[in-house]
Amino acid sequence: MEKRKLSFWQIWNMSFGFLGIQMGFALQNANASRILQIFGADVHELSWFWIIAPLMGLIVQPIIGHYSDNTWGKFGRRKPYFLAGALLASIGLILMPQAEIFIAFLPALWVGAGMLMIMDASFNIAMEPFRALVGDSLRADQHTLGFSVQTALIGIGAVVGSWLPYVLNNWFGVSNLATETSAIPDNLIYSFIIGALILVGSILVTIFTTKEYSPEELSKFSDEKEHQAAMGEPVKESKLTDIFTDFAKMPETMRQLSWVQFFSWFGLFGMWVFSTPAIAQHIYGLNIDDTKSPEFQSAGDWVGIIFGVYNLVSAIVAFALPYIAKQIGRRKTHALSLVLGGIGLISMYFMPNKEALIFSMVLVGFAWASILAMPYAILAGSIQPKKMGVYMGIFNFFIVIPQIVNALIGGPLVKYVYGDHAIYAIVMSGFSFLIAAILVIKVKDNVDTK
Repeated sequence: MEKRKLSFWQIWNMSFGFLGIQMGFALQNANASRILQIFGADVHELSWFWIIAPLMGLIVQPIIGHYSDNTWGKFGRRKPYFLAGALLASIGLILMPQAEIFIAFLPALWVGAGMLMIMDASFNIAMEPFRALVGDSLRADQHTLGFSVQTALIGIGAVVGSWLPYVLNNWFGVSNLATETSAIPDNLIYSFIIGALILVGSILVTIFTTKEYSPEELSKFSDEKEHQAAMGEPVKESKLTDIFTDFAKMPETMRQLSWVQFFSWFGLFGMWVFSTPAIAQHIYGLNIDDTKSPEFQSAGDWVGIIFGVYNLVSAIVAFALPYIAKQIGRRKTHALSLVLGGIGLISMYFMPNKEALIFSMVLVGFAWASILAMPYAILAGSIQPKKMGVYMGIFNFFIVIPQIVNALIGGPLVKYVYGDHAIYAIVMSGFSFLIAAILVIKVKDNVDTK
């Protein structure tokens, strides 16, 4: 038996929940540093607050992956997890920019950091089962298309999330300045509430339109039997502690991809954390600690715009990735995309004004599209279907570890090496992309040998 071949719109609906997840994630990426700085965080401390995100991924995703591999109930295998994650993430989205309502009990900065932790844990609960759902539901010849459609939806959601504060301010007149009752502008507060509602709604679309294969059905498919033959033994019921065994036995392809992921996500984390202070300094001419001025708020809104640009480009490029990969191979496609992204980040140092940064982010969009699709498409062909969830979770180690490393050293580098010039953290991210591009050429792709 083989898995049924799904239509484009079936694949679209299966991944539609990622639109809401990424909208919330984009709101966080573009605005968390800004919100934490407004609440009193020093720029050198920003990466330490952001360390919460990768730590949550490191802890949560393999556990969720394990249990979603071994759970089948009334509501399915993966669905209960991304629904629970969406509901919890929506709470964090609503409360983070409104942390001042708890000020009688705790400092707003710490409440905001706590809500960031809840959001990150919840996004991880929701994201990993979505990755595994694509691997579960699609035939090997549809993996690249499946992850590319997922990337397109991620891009669309991220564009909406990134641009929403700017749009509310400039199109609908919602203030982007602090008020007597709140240091956080209304356009940010309303954006996070809208993001929470869309997150839950998009998850429900996937839940009501997508049918999952049961574990019994998966065991009958030819790709499962091929994996069992290659391993020399059937896949047994696993225990949570088997995560460590699975880690030690990870496929060769996954080991090689781990280094590509390390340098890719080291660069992404630096961009997310330091873009607001870097652009406020380098383009708007502000001092590093000037976080209360209207110009800082404008810089923060513009970061949302250019982040939306790279996500918009990624959504468009995602549809071209399967065709490009078919012509030159998945490894070369990923390498080329990473090179373009690296050039984009490095070019930010040389841009004369905020509008020119759009060109930089167009190039970053190529890298982001490929980072969200190509490694997973390559990886899926090397994993046993019954281990899809746990290995997708373990693969997340190589996303979160580089972020933890950057979180620990990023602030001190800005302070002691870059002389309080955050723009150099962005340049370093660009070089990190270039290293990843070199490493991906050596990766073994079981499906694609070009």
